[in-house]
Amino acid sequence: MPTNEQITRFHIDPPDADPWVEGHAAQPYQIQVVEYDERWPADFERVATRIRAALGDRALEMHHVGSTSVPGLPAKPVIDVDLVVADPPDEPAYIPDLVTADFVHTIRTPWWHEHRLVKSDDPVSYVHVFGPDCPEVIRHRMFQDWLVEHADDRRRYADAKRASAVEMNSRPGGGTGMDYNRHKEPVVRDIYDRMFRANGLIT
Repeated sequence: MPTNEQITRFHIDPPDADPWVEGHAAQPYQIQVVEYDERWPADFERVATRIRAALGDRALEMHHVGSTSVPGLPAKPVIDVDLVVADPPDEPAYIPDLVTADFVHTIRTPWWHEHRLVKSDDPVSYVHVFGPDCPEVIRHRMFQDWLVEHADDRRRYADAKRASAVEMNSRPGGGTGMDYNRHKEPVVRDIYDRMFRANGLIT
């Protein structure tokens, strides 16, 4: 299991790091934050079913994470999935089968827990690939539970998401998902800090 220090550490991309798989650089777009949709859990199950069909028991774990996994929370209409495989750097062991199942490999960030990202359009979904006992998977699930249980932080996070979308969309052409995340990061970090303290991971 990861240590408390590993779970609570915020990672920063190395200078000049390029996460994009060739041909998939980020493009600005209009950021859409919509009210919670009761169909999102079923959309996750659709994505999970496709992954299970493609990978079988190579899919060690799958979790619906991110804002669409929190009832009542506004979100970009994108289903985020954490997929755990045995060895993320061994891309030939799983990427080709996911591509055959109509996922597109777009991001490779080995400096961040060997993370890979594949995307799909039906439903729109981002599948984050990590290895066993990954601290980031634990963080995602803790954050999900915290927002479910703490209405004040859920409202505060919703406000931050809407404000970030407004800021991004005021730019010519809109912003990227990474820009959107950076703009709401101070609120996210503050919520994480109190969550970590409440769970005894930091003092």
